[in-house]
Amino acid sequence: MSLSTAAGAQFGVQQLQDLEPSAEEFEAAVIAGLGSARKTLPCKFFYDAAGSVLFDRICKLPEYYLTRTELRILEDRAPDIAALLGPQASLIEFGAGSASKVGLILSQLDRPYSYVPVDISRKHLLAGAAGVARAFPGLRIAPVCADYTQNFALPVAASGTPGALAGFFPGSTIGNFTHAEAAVFLARTRHILRSGAVMIVGVDLRKDERVLNAAYDDAAGVTADFNLNLLRRINRELGGNFRVGQFEHSARWNETESRVEMHLVSRAAQTVRIGEAQFQFAEGESIHTENSYKYSIESFQALARDAGYEPVTCWTDERALFSVHALRVP
Repeated sequence: MSLSTAAGAQFGVQQLQDLEPSAEEFEAAVIAGLGSARKTLPCKFFYDAAGSVLFDRICKLPEYYLTRTELRILEDRAPDIAALLGPQASLIEFGAGSASKVGLILSQLDRPYSYVPVDISRKHLLAGAAGVARAFPGLRIAPVCADYTQNFALPVAASGTPGALAGFFPGSTIGNFTHAEAAVFLARTRHILRSGAVMIVGVDLRKDERVLNAAYDDAAGVTADFNLNLLRRINRELGGNFRVGQFEHSARWNETESRVEMHLVSRAAQTVRIGEAQFQFAEGESIHTENSYKYSIESFQALARDAGYEPVTCWTDERALFSVHALRVP
């Protein structure tokens, strides 16, 4: 699937590289997660079309400080980031989603060469790519629909860049990984980028537990709907029979692990079927759906060093709620 030829010619969008996980991969991950001693579901499958729209709504909620705080930092520091990247740079955004932040950097770059948005949700990816194309006519845009935690080939539009090849990973999505997974992901991006390349990463910081809990359990219930949508997706795409109303959203701060955990808690003892597989739930038993680790500046920089990067600088807001890190490939 790709954008139309006309749109491609007008906006500079190249052919879509489609590596979206198959239904078989989705089913295997769900069966394995629900079959484990402590039931889990991979958070990367939140982002079907409905889930992506719900996440965009979350980003606009008053409790969800992450997006607006990161945007302010990027607005203030975009010239500094552009100076680090230099002229004719190509930018790879991992987990691009609606591509709502990358324009702040692209607008400051000296003759940007190409933009490669990578996302697991095809529909959201193409809409975001088209939006960037309208804002930056003539920019080469090469969308890649893929699980960005896995290996994928770099599009020609980026591999042939005359300037720097840079990475962009905003939103504190790095917090969804365990520390070991985050180190593996950063090491993978380091191999994708060239020697001397810069990686820009948004990282949420430790703060008052009440602020964190509100951000992941908003009063309007949008985050709850986002979490429960994963069960609706399983029912729709895998033939599951989850009674969604028999589960409730729960967000918990885990002080020991320095993370917010999201769970779906069974309201009653029940049995769920997905195809031939059957899963028993006790009342109060939960499915662990997401982690969001919170860092100090020093702990994230130590993680980046372990993954083979050299920390260059870090920018924060005046309340030290959030951080944006510049890392360099040695």
